[in-house]
Amino acid sequence: MTSDTYKTIEKPGKETLYREKGSRFLGYTFPVKNEKEIEAYLNQLREEHHKARHVCYAWQLGKNYDRFRANDDGEPSNSAGMPIYGQIQAFEVTNILVASVRYFGGTKLGVGGLITAYKESAKLALEASEIITKTIDVEFRISFDYPEMSKVMEIVNRENLNVINQILELDCQIFIQVRKKEAEKVFNLFDSVYKVEIEEVI
Repeated sequence: MTSDTYKTIEKPGKETLYREKGSRFLGYTFPVKNEKEIEAYLNQLREEHHKARHVCYAWQLGKNYDRFRANDDGEPSNSAGMPIYGQIQAFEVTNILVASVRYFGGTKLGVGGLITAYKESAKLALEASEIITKTIDVEFRISFDYPEMSKVMEIVNRENLNVINQILELDCQIFIQVRKKEAEKVFNLFDSVYKVEIEEVI
């Protein structure tokens, strides 16, 4: 995987079912951008499955895969959340919540059995999801006076740049979006033009 792409999902995956010794594990995946969205989906699952014993989950956030959490929801330590998170890593996805809802079937599975069951439940849920690859983009603001317009547009057209917004008055601003790996090259193209300023929009 190149450094300026990441994998994610754009819509919730189909509900999946994994059975083990009478226990049922319902698997879910949700696209999420922040912890508020994660909490909302978890509350939705808890309401929907209020008779279930456990709603175990893991999530990963950030285009650079930089934040994650795993939760066992009352199962023995590291027997549920971490196996789910392991599958998130295996599928290399981010901005995602994977949850497994357990209905107890009367037979204890033991820690080893739980680890396998939650891993398989998460795997099934991810396999049932439409995983897509997205590019990590950088946004720039290009500022210039109207007489410099032709120079700026020449670069925009030649490099086939994605213009996402423009304010064309006496003081002009154009906002462009470029792939991370192209960012330095594009920055230098505009930075070297007299009377044209370029800065990254954070």
